Amino acid sequence: MGCDTPRRPRRWGDDGAHLRAHPSSVGTARRMVRDVLTEARREDLVETAQLLVSEVVTNALVHAGTPIDFHASVGDAGLRVEVTDGSTQPPAPRTYATTAGTGRGLRLLHQLVDDWGTLAHQDGKTVWFEIDSGTRLEEIASSPPPDAEAASTSPGAPGEDAVDVVLLNVPLLLHTAWQEHAEELLREYLLVSLDADDPTDALEAHAAASDAISLLHQHVPDPHLGDDPEELMAHAVEPGVSSPREVLRVPRPSVPHFAVLDAAMDSALALADSGAFLTPPIQPELRGLRRWLCREVSRQVDGQPPTSWSSDPEAVPVVTHQEIPGGDEVSASEGEAVIAADDTNRIVVVSPDACELLGYQDPAELLGRRLVAIIPARYHQAHLAGFTLHLSNGRRPLLDRPVVVPVLRRDGREVVVELLVESRRRSAGGRLFVARMRPVPLHRP
Repeated sequence: MGCDTPRRPRRWGDDGAHLRAHPSSVGTARRMVRDVLTEARREDLVETAQLLVSEVVTNALVHAGTPIDFHASVGDAGLRVEVTDGSTQPPAPRTYATTAGTGRGLRLLHQLVDDWGTLAHQDGKTVWFEIDSGTRLEEIASSPPPDAEAASTSPGAPGEDAVDVVLLNVPLLLHTAWQEHAEELLREYLLVSLDADDPTDALEAHAAASDAISLLHQHVPDPHLGDDPEELMAHAVEPGVSSPREVLRVPRPSVPHFAVLDAAMDSALALADSGAFLTPPIQPELRGLRRWLCREVSRQVDGQPPTSWSSDPEAVPVVTHQEIPGGDEVSASEGEAVIAADDTNRIVVVSPDACELLGYQDPAELLGRRLVAIIPARYHQAHLAGFTLHLSNGRRPLLDRPVVVPVLRRDGREVVVELLVESRRRSAGGRLFVARMRPVPLHRP
């Protein structure tokens, strides 16, 4: 993909428009591009162009939160669209699953345009694209994701004043899972805010929060462990999935955006916990990670030294047996070690044989606790990240197939088992995760 401005032949509709930071601007831009194409007798491009314009203008509104300049013109090389906003943050590709509810704008650009790029300005940026064929729309589902190196043409505005925030002991897998969940949650929160609050204020807050998330996405690496079960079990363990030190470079104008992100996520999660959103539950470690990231920015900007990330899974209160619904949805035959957990990660079923295998006297000792209680600490991050991503986008490399893993007994020792986990929908809503365990004999030479 290039970033140079191509030659400008004879065009239709080169006047453009200054659009306000309001959701109605998406419809205005769609009508403008349709009118330009109709005037130029290029109706064959209308469907594809309107889809692309919807994505690019929406992204400009929610990620920049500023008025935009919109230009659409048709020449000998086809349609050219330019969208200019007031954010210097370049568009960054996401490597989310194709089933994820967010992150598809750059994928559409990559698949449907002939060329696209970004032009950096001192006080913003322009995202542009060109198309001369509307025949690729039906191919979108089978096209590969965008090349991360080609998606952006500029690292930001030149000469930008920034501060370096040092992040210690960063949990990379947790951060990757949190990123996807956070973007999905914030989009739902934006829709609610547009109905309840001033649309401009809601867009500006969303843009600020999105800017903070984008900066984290750029500077905190993704482990990219893939989906192969054996590779995951071999490499998704501590300390390999944590980074001792990462430096988050934050432009001065973006510093307050982390406080906006922190507050927006707290408000959004309160609504999600009440059942107002479709976004699935999030584990307390991911909530804690977001608070730590946002507050490290404000602390270090104020001159305080960095603090290391840490979490204590056992600090989460245990739910009493009486508060656990649906435990009767799972049955275990005699001699079968079965544990089931709900979509909050709470154990709701423990068979007598599972109790014996794990060294507990009574199932009540495990009921209401989180699954991390029986998972060795070196696998905690991988489990929590995988659990979150499955609920967010259906990712399931270790489900419905036997894997050999260690589980943690009550006395702190480990026992190796063959584990088969099934994810099923519950009759009352949500999901249930049923794990069947069989001890694996250790063969000595």
